[in-house]
Amino acid sequence: MTTPPLETSRAKRIKAATTRDHDNVNDLVMQARPFDSRERYAQFLQLQHAFHGAIDGLYTDAELNQRLPGLSELPRFEAVKRDLLDLDQAVPQKPTPAQVNGPFEALGWLYCSEGSNLGAAFLFKETQQLGLNETHGASHLAAHPGGRGLHWRQFIALLDSQEMDAEQEQQAVQGAINAFDFYRAKVRSVLAPDAGPQALGEPATLRTRTAP
Repeated sequence: MTTPPLETSRAKRIKAATTRDHDNVNDLVMQARPFDSRERYAQFLQLQHAFHGAIDGLYTDAELNQRLPGLSELPRFEAVKRDLLDLDQAVPQKPTPAQVNGPFEALGWLYCSEGSNLGAAFLFKETQQLGLNETHGASHLAAHPGGRGLHWRQFIALLDSQEMDAEQEQQAVQGAINAFDFYRAKVRSVLAPDAGPQALGEPATLRTRTAP
């Protein structure tokens, strides 16, 4: 049997290590049918509030901004809060910050968060069926001003340029896994009542890259 070649891109290695986690989280979200109605979408916004609120502090961290210039311009927590208000929903208190152990784990969390915006085009399109858009109710799913693809390529270029040894890279991988675990737990606590019999993670037929 031929051994697959090692991915040369750090971002690709992180993706390879977290594909199963991503797909499981994706399935859980889509099983909840968050775009069937504004009521379901409001629940999805509560989920997004829990995640983006917990990682909001990473975007203003001084060391992370040195590693990833422009990071402080990217958080979506305030946009999530605006979207909740647009749907006449109460905005919960800001969540407790996620437990992130060091800058390399933080890079993994940010990989998860920023990667979700790349595939949010599908989610944004779904919100339009509910009469929402980038200025009302779905601002946190809107594309980066420079475009989703360009923004993601710039982010992974910065990620790939970081100086890391093997242990530090594994910390980044673990950070991404922890981010998916965190989001999975929030899906089950916020959306599980509406997720149906597959809420515990059984395979679903619909798959696309969803938020965080």
